[in-house]
Amino acid sequence: MRRSRLATLAVTLAVTAGVTGFVTLTSPDAQAATASRIPQHVFAPYFEAYNGDSLNTLSQQSGNKFLTMAFVQTATVGSCTAYWNGDTSMPVASSTFGSDISAIRARGGDVIPSFGGYAADNTGTEIADSCTSVDSIAAQFEKMVTTYDVTRIDLDIEDNSLTRSDGIDRRNKAIKKVQDWAAANGRLVEFSYTLPTTTHGLEANGLAVLQNAVANNAKVDIVNMMTFDYYDNAAHNMASDTISSANGLVTQLRTLYPAKTTAQLWAMVGIIEMIGVDDFGPAETFTIANAQTVTTWAKTQGIAALSFWALQRDNGGCPGGAAADNCSGIAQSTWQFSQIMQSFTSGGSTTAPPSTPPSTPSSTPPSTPPTSKPTTPPTTSPPTGTAWTPNTAYTVGQIVTYGGKRYQCRQAHTSIVSWEPPNVLALWLPL
Repeated sequence: MRRSRLATLAVTLAVTAGVTGFVTLTSPDAQAATASRIPQHVFAPYFEAYNGDSLNTLSQQSGNKFLTMAFVQTATVGSCTAYWNGDTSMPVASSTFGSDISAIRARGGDVIPSFGGYAADNTGTEIADSCTSVDSIAAQFEKMVTTYDVTRIDLDIEDNSLTRSDGIDRRNKAIKKVQDWAAANGRLVEFSYTLPTTTHGLEANGLAVLQNAVANNAKVDIVNMMTFDYYDNAAHNMASDTISSANGLVTQLRTLYPAKTTAQLWAMVGIIEMIGVDDFGPAETFTIANAQTVTTWAKTQGIAALSFWALQRDNGGCPGGAAADNCSGIAQSTWQFSQIMQSFTSGGSTTAPPSTPPSTPSSTPPSTPPTSKPTTPPTTSPPTGTAWTPNTAYTVGQIVTYGGKRYQCRQAHTSIVSWEPPNVLALWLPL
């Protein structure tokens, strides 16, 4: 991806009032969680929410009870209204994913919504970069909590968002407001940060995000490291580099949280792999053997969270290929990474799943799984559509041609050189 795993879009609902005004419009679910719905040690791979797949269907097929949903962001720069994938047809509402989440909870699972991602961070539509009101940002987080009764929110901060000191400060101030709101209303809301990493710990700009959180008294429960896409032109053993990166993170966390024990610091660590070939290429390939090593290490070390990008890639549909949204690029059986890493989940959630959905959904989720990657090229007539060009504003659903192939726009954006359709499948769906 160039962190295409963390390259989608999203955020929550529009806010025209402050935090108090917003909450009065959104009644908390009758079964509001007072403790975490997420196990103490959880494996929660990413679900690409932008391609039309059924969340519940893929959860059932893969056996993954816990999923991280990517992504939430604003539709336009300057907006304080968040949507799944920045798509105005996908509001943070029970009609969007509500029935799927209820079905997953009925099986003892849950979801973790993730705000941000590479595309949002690169285009200014990450919620705290886009919205200049701390109260409005906090209200968007609260809307996510009250709509789906989730107990953990992830904030994926990378690329340009790591250089936005104003956005960093607003985001952490909003976290603190939400935590105060949750305490006053008998709720529990955990926050995790997802950040890029080197093979020896966070980069300085990622560490600065956490330093600002400490300064704002915003509690960060988990720091998820993206242990892939190093782009250092070196060969990598991805399992060994994961372990060295995590050790570096714990050393950094010790300076931020000197009162915590070593075990408590390890309990703040989260790891996100990119299964198979990552965006850099074959030199950064996370193998089946790597998955076994990392899972065993993660259990022994007592880290909090384990994940990978992404559920729709957990198949061998394109062995020998490059990074793609729908396959891993290596030979594997379908759901093989999931089946290895699921054993990490332990500790149980501390609240029973609700017996009723968060709210009555107004739509039925798709009943079919994603289409597998074709093994032979299609034999359709020559492509039709406008040729892709850089520096062009594209809208959701627009069709272009590039390299003799057709692509449909998944997310509204303005193109730049290096964002050619086959290079950013988070933005373009091959047809």
